[in-house]
Amino acid sequence: MKQALTITKLQRMKKEGEPITMLTAYDYPSAKLAEEAGVDTILVGDSLGNVVLGYDTTVPVTLDDMIYHARSVARGAANTFRIVDMPFMTARISREETLRGAARLMQEGHAHSVKIEGGEEVAEQVRACVEAGVPVIGHIGLTPQSVHQLGGYKIQGKLEAEAARLEADALALQQAGAYAVVLELVTGPIATHISRRLEIPTIGIGAGAGCDGQVLVYHDVIEYASPYTPKKFVKTYANVGGIIREALGSYVNDVKSRSFPAEEHTFGAAAAAPQAVYGGDRK
Repeated sequence: MKQALTITKLQRMKKEGEPITMLTAYDYPSAKLAEEAGVDTILVGDSLGNVVLGYDTTVPVTLDDMIYHARSVARGAANTFRIVDMPFMTARISREETLRGAARLMQEGHAHSVKIEGGEEVAEQVRACVEAGVPVIGHIGLTPQSVHQLGGYKIQGKLEAEAARLEADALALQQAGAYAVVLELVTGPIATHISRRLEIPTIGIGAGAGCDGQVLVYHDVIEYASPYTPKKFVKTYANVGGIIREALGSYVNDVKSRSFPAEEHTFGAAAAAPQAVYGGDRK
């Protein structure tokens, strides 16, 4: 039976140059399939707001939403290291609110770790969680919870000042005790530079091959969406959305044409069954 990775093993993978695989999952079947595929880590991301709940951003996602989905993922991937996002503002209001939210994700959501978006400005909250025994992975670069402040989904690190800030943020998170950092939509050279500076692993999404690992959204990998919007940093491996749409269309057509259910889908009466069960006269 597969055993979940530990933080120690993840950090050893960086030292040994073994790439780390991470994939999002949001429910029992997606988590089970991800575990069967052999991913190292599963992220229950607040991206579920976009791909599962139908929101335009991750901002409306609540702590209760995250706990509900994290529980489902835990049942499907009991033997995989699971990370759960701290949703919008739950790690910003106060130290106490951060610890309370992290505790709920660990106790009720069965998380092995939490993810907190932000850099230097959340370092104290990260440190508080780590000191309380909650493992934390950081997240810098394009931080979706701050998309309105950032002015959209923009590449980070193009300018010298942005690159310097990203490096400072990564180092601050490492110093605060984060065991790894996600780099999202960061230019390749800057992501590579940060990965080399840090002792802890970096997990990239749209940040090039210089990171210590990669993460993608489940629905992007298999084009499970309608319509699906291609993304430069995503490699898709199947068009599951198209297969599902075609299958459901065939079902509708079969019912409309009365070709389903056919004889092979219909139960016949057993020889000794009481006729009354099937509408016959009682004897």
